[in-house]
Parts: sequence; C-alpha cells; structure tokens
Amino acid sequence: MKNLFLFIGVFVFSALSAQFDNINAGESISFRIHYGFITAGNATLSTTKTSYKGQPAFYVRGVGKTSGAAKAFFKVEDVYESYISEKKEPLFYVRNVSEGSYTQHLQSTFNTNNNTLVLVDKKHTDRPAKTVKVPNDVQDILSCFYYLRSVDNLKVGSVLKMSVWIDDELFPFQLKVVGTEKISTKFGKVNCLKIIPSVVSGRVFKDKEGVTMWVTNDQNKVPVLIKAELAVGSLKASIDSYANVKYPIKFEK
Repeated sequence: MKNLFLFIGVFVFSALSAQFDNINAGESISFRIHYGFITAGNATLSTTKTSYKGQPAFYVRGVGKTSGAAKAFFKVEDVYESYISEKKEPLFYVRNVSEGSYTQHLQSTFNTNNNTLVLVDKKHTDRPAKTVKVPNDVQDILSCFYYLRSVDNLKVGSVLKMSVWIDDELFPFQLKVVGTEKISTKFGKVNCLKIIPSVVSGRVFKDKEGVTMWVTNDQNKVPVLIKAELAVGSLKASIDSYANVKYPIKFEK
C-alpha cells in the first residue's frame, strides 16, 4: 500500500507535444488495495483544471490510506500532489506521507528552462533547499501517469522510456506493452492493454519486472488492475469507482 503511487507512476513514455485532450477536469478514479480477498486500503486520483504561477495547468491529487485491520496494524495516510503544464511537464510536486512511524514531506519545483528542480524538505526546515539537475524528459510520479494516458499510438510492442523523479531521487524506467487481455472488474469485463515496466529491484519490488498493469484499450486508458510482486508479498489494486472520464468505458456484463 505504501508504494501504490509508485506502481501507478512507472507507466511512462515520451510524447512531449501531447496535450490533455483525453483527460477531463473533475475526473476521479478510485482503487481498492487488497491482498487476496482482504482489503488493505484504498487510493484515489483526481484532477482539477487550474493555473500555476499564471500558466494553465492541471492539478492532480493522489490520496492513499490503509483501512480496517490493516489500518490498525500499519497506518498509512499518503498524499501526492502535482501541478502539470499543458505540455505534460511537471511544475510542482509534493509528497506528504505518514506510514507507521515514518513521515516525509517533500516539495519539488521544476524549472523546464534550465532542466533543474529545487527540492525542499518541509519536515526538516533547517535543511537548505537543494537544486538538482534533471533530464528534459523528467516526470514526477503523478505527471507520468497522465503522460501515459495521452499517447495516441500506444499499442502491443511499444517500448517507451522515461526518467521519473521519486521522492528525492531520479529513476530510469522502461515500459513494454506486451499484449491485450479482457479483465474482469466489478463493472464487468473490459478489453485492456497489458503493460509491464522494468523497474529497479531490491528496494521495493521483488523482481525487475515485478509489476503488471492493465489499462482500458481505448482513448481513456484508465487503469483497471495493477499487480505488484513485492519483497514482502503480492499486492493488487483494482478499480473501485470512476467519474467524469471523457469517453464511455465499454464494460461487458
């Protein structure tokens, strides 16, 4: 649960000229996080059209929480926020998390003019701001998710690469679209693209390719199922609700 948004964020690609044509302001997607039949928590991604320092932007908010017995055992309350430009460039990214006894509150301000970001640790205010050089294709955890969903030619065989800023570190990712598959959901079956990213193993994931994601094979590209093989076991995130997506999703009963 504590790394749910990392699972979502690894599905990235480069399409710098893409716009938010297929994302509705006011869209909301919720996921049930579970180990087998046991619900461990929930997560929600929502979007708002706004502005950031005078330029049009999308504000994306991701919230993840444990629930039920899992909350009593290990309480998680994570909030991720991102302001994204119309060119799909991250502008401002926040990770504010509470996971058991661990807390972190980081803010990253991106400067696309000189390929840098400024990292501020809001928890440790005595620490000076840190300027970091980043590649021109950098994305944060949330912006890369919406980047993925704007690709027009995403298809079986596609191999896409991206640099993703996670917390206070840059990670390379490679994404592969390996097939199509019908996935059963609470709303019915839906045709999906099956996507596998290559990720850094050892720290979070059990294997280099320990994450699989299925997104609707349509213009929405809404994720309906995520499976992750972690060092501590297997976790799933399945779509639980959705609202204000731009195009109808064709579920089959």
